[in-house]
Amino acid sequence: MPGEKLRELQLPLLKKVVDRVYHTVPYYRKLFALHGIHPGDLRELSDLSGFPLTTKEALRDNYPFGLFAVPMKDIVRLHASSGTTGKPIVVGYTKNDLETWSGLIARIAVQAGVTENDIAQICFSYGLFTGGFGLHYGLEKIGATVVPSSVGGTEKQIMLMQDFGVTVLVCTPSYALYLAEVARENGVDPRTMPLKIGMFGAEPWTENMRLQIEEQLGLRATDNYGLTEIIGPGVAGECEARDGLHINEDHFLVEVIDPATGAILGDGEEGELVFTTLTKEGFPVIRYRTKDISVLNRERCACGRTTARMRKVTGRTDDMLIIRGVNVFPSQIESVLMEVEEVAPHYLIVVDKKKGYLDDLEVQVELNREKFTGSFRDLEAVERKISRKLNNVLTVSARVRLVEPKSLERTLGKAKRVLDKRNDS
Repeated sequence: MPGEKLRELQLPLLKKVVDRVYHTVPYYRKLFALHGIHPGDLRELSDLSGFPLTTKEALRDNYPFGLFAVPMKDIVRLHASSGTTGKPIVVGYTKNDLETWSGLIARIAVQAGVTENDIAQICFSYGLFTGGFGLHYGLEKIGATVVPSSVGGTEKQIMLMQDFGVTVLVCTPSYALYLAEVARENGVDPRTMPLKIGMFGAEPWTENMRLQIEEQLGLRATDNYGLTEIIGPGVAGECEARDGLHINEDHFLVEVIDPATGAILGDGEEGELVFTTLTKEGFPVIRYRTKDISVLNRERCACGRTTARMRKVTGRTDDMLIIRGVNVFPSQIESVLMEVEEVAPHYLIVVDKKKGYLDDLEVQVELNREKFTGSFRDLEAVERKISRKLNNVLTVSARVRLVEPKSLERTLGKAKRVLDKRNDS
């Protein structure tokens, strides 16, 4: 669809949802009044920039159902975020919302190359987390065979992949690497399994990690994007060109803002993604701040699609570390580590205070036993090499500590990459 046609489609949907939340969600009615805004002020898409932003704190403050736009009798499903920093974000879906969700997942799966002939194994939780159920129904919609193996039991996961002839793996990128590691430990070359496509999401990951996954599992790794507050997975996904993630713009209006000032940024400028839902019934949100850092590209993709593409998310504003006055993102560190063959793709960033006042940055990373000689002198040389590379990228010094293989914690869900001890008593 040409861009102009898409914008013509978005405007009436946007007007409808803004008017609806004003009349059905007390929070939005009060928020608009506080900023002197009325739904009638929305005449063009560009007018949306004058409306207030919605934050995660607002969603938590209205726990559990304060932002629902329909009566509870119309809500047929509840999902929620993990709630690791307080009350979870609770989202509700109407029957139509679930149909929409399945269709969006079907889109991103087809974009990734999945067909009705594939067998897809979903290694996401099937609880309140949106990943498992979200991917499940969308993959079924296109006719793929779904193996709902959920999380845990990694050796059994590998057995099922072999015995069922699984061709599509759905999980976090960090768990994909763990699967490959456990397979090798059990005498299975993961590259001999039938896997062809990986649909990975739920955590930021770098291009270098993509290469690691593809090398270790022998598949084509694709990225998809979503978040509980918007709908779950299905907001955007890569096509086979893998030149950015196509955003489903007929359902989600996307903006990029300066995270410090809230000012709208242009295409090609890096900033924080902000989404407005255009078709959600149960839990619509207006200008939601995702804290995810990305860049938009509206040029026609090589695949022929014309929807805006977002660059792969490699960091979040709340993941950013300030080390001795310098902004440091975990993705920058990961990118360096993935280029060093002597180490494995498992690491932990530890930040502490040195002598009580100076920030201390330590990067713990596991040795790659296959590439390491066993010499203490070589060990020191690898540490120095990584330190130099990190210093060039970060412009602050970082201590590197090589640790034994499998000594760092493995997780079945989102990987825990940062331990900030500066505020510990």
